[in-house]
Amino acid sequence: MFYVPDGTHRCGLYTCEKCGSRFLDIKVGPSLVCPYCGEMPVISEDAKLVKMLEGEEEIEKYDQLLSLALTGGDYNWI
Repeated sequence: MFYVPDGTHRCGLYTCEKCGSRFLDIKVGPSLVCPYCGEMPVISEDAKLVKMLEGEEEIEKYDQLLSLALTGGDYNWI
């Protein structure tokens, strides 16, 4: 999972059209290079902005939801 620092007030929620991964990023734009499948030598901006997140509480909520999705619901590690 892509790391968003504590105290972040604004970030983007992205979904990669190529691999289907979802992630948060402090860079906000209409599209980004996917950190999971956007590797060299061909780099393309397949990850599209789904939603702009604002406020620490909203970002923390989405970060936890994505963490739960990646771990299959094992929330004991949080």
